[in-house]
Amino acid sequence: MALDSDDGGSGVVRQPPMDEKLQKRLDKALYAGGNVEAQKLRNFLNGTWLGEPLHVVLTDLPIGAWTAAMFFDFLDLVVDRHEFAFAADASIGVGLAGAAGAAATGLTDWSDVDPPARRLGLIHGLMNLGGTALFAISLLLRRKQYRKSGRAASVLGFAVMSYAAHLGGKLVYDHRVGVDRTNGLVLPDKFVPVLPESQLADNKPTQVTVDGVPILLVRRAGRLFALADTCSHFGAPLSDGKLVDNCIECPYHASRFDLMDGHVVNGPAVHPQPCLEVRVLAGQIEVRKSPLGAY
Repeated sequence: MALDSDDGGSGVVRQPPMDEKLQKRLDKALYAGGNVEAQKLRNFLNGTWLGEPLHVVLTDLPIGAWTAAMFFDFLDLVVDRHEFAFAADASIGVGLAGAAGAAATGLTDWSDVDPPARRLGLIHGLMNLGGTALFAISLLLRRKQYRKSGRAASVLGFAVMSYAAHLGGKLVYDHRVGVDRTNGLVLPDKFVPVLPESQLADNKPTQVTVDGVPILLVRRAGRLFALADTCSHFGAPLSDGKLVDNCIECPYHASRFDLMDGHVVNGPAVHPQPCLEVRVLAGQIEVRKSPLGAY
């Protein structure tokens, strides 16, 4: 457990906040000491294979199903037909199944979220857990023929879920969680010189800039590679990372990107790195955006 001294230098140590302690324990469990199979599972849950956060995709299922349940409950009250009651109950069941997948992917994503979004993400997750529990209680009450109480639990669960979804929006739009941090980078359309070839050491990630945009240069096995230096996951400088096989590993959360084309080899990143063409002309290393738009 990491303990930090207070600012006054009194020797008093503080306990890390609860969200930090929970995240460290979760992260340790998920990474499983660098186990290959554990990393494959994380890649799946993060959505590395999809190119988008899987959590965002799966959240639509419980939200849509539980919204439908509210609609069918309303029709059941107005029309009083068994078909609508059955549809409402079935929709709640579908939503509960979808919530399990959304929770697993959300926990995996949250394990790599940095402050200040970390605490907000924990509240978001706990509220979703509470909303899910209320819908589960609603389904149990309905099956015991306490439909009025079941509907009340559903309404409360829907309200909790709706506010949790609002917090999820703040995570994305205010804190840019799950957003491609390279989006909006302006890369040169034509070759521009960035560094004398003699100044680029072998196997040493090096940052250069083009009109204020940081670019990663690597010479490896006699070949030159260039990627956007800003990690697509949380904006870390990849030039501070390390080379692993033919990949650059992010210094923040250990995402790995292939130097050849920037695709994600290991998450938690899901968005690839913009890849640049690189050449040497008159002793100068030059780069430009790939004419194929390769990312």
